[in-house]
Amino acid sequence: MALFLPSRCPVTGEVVEAAGIFSAQGWARLSFIQKPHCRQCGLPFTYNINEVAVEDTLCTECLTDEPPFAKARARLIYREAGRELVLKFKHGDRLDLIHAFTPWLKEAGEEMREETDLLIPVPLHFWRLLNRRFNQSAILAQHLAKLWGKPVLCNALQRIKNTVPQASLPRKERLKNVRTAFRLNPQTQKQIEGKTILLVDDVYTTGSTLRACTETMLKAGAAKVNVLTIARVLRDGDL
Repeated sequence: MALFLPSRCPVTGEVVEAAGIFSAQGWARLSFIQKPHCRQCGLPFTYNINEVAVEDTLCTECLTDEPPFAKARARLIYREAGRELVLKFKHGDRLDLIHAFTPWLKEAGEEMREETDLLIPVPLHFWRLLNRRFNQSAILAQHLAKLWGKPVLCNALQRIKNTVPQASLPRKERLKNVRTAFRLNPQTQKQIEGKTILLVDDVYTTGSTLRACTETMLKAGAAKVNVLTIARVLRDGDL
């Protein structure tokens, strides 16, 4: 029966032409990340920096606590309708949203496409994967890899600790929570040595998980790690 049901806007539920298309009202409720933004982590700036070399500008956090990844980019601001979309995809079995997310990933990651050797998703712990039945980050990585014609390794990173969900922790506790949560699958080490990796996840929150995954791959011999997510959380006071 699903084959005969009309496609609907993921935000408003209005009938649209095809899967992944938004109605005008639905599109207006989404907030997208635009330049200028931090050269490294991609955080949008809220102040005028027209007289500064925008491409070389770093946010305060990257200046004071430089992340191990070279660049991080996202397309959607994680709030209101954007947050609802990601949660529907992640916890609501709305895998049809991949039709909207893949073009957004492509757009946000275009500057990193050429140098990318391999895409790797952030893993779920076995018990969480068993409960959810799929890894949303792996689905994102697989679709983008197919679009770009790049290889993807979904089993390269392993989550060996079933940590407390990051969303339940204060910012300062998140990095500690995931510091030893990941390891590299030894069977894939040769495949990442000397390679530029694109680490794919659904949301950039504080960056703690992405930092931990990046450090794991760099220690295992990756030459460079970039990060790409659908959405990112803005810090208090941003935008």
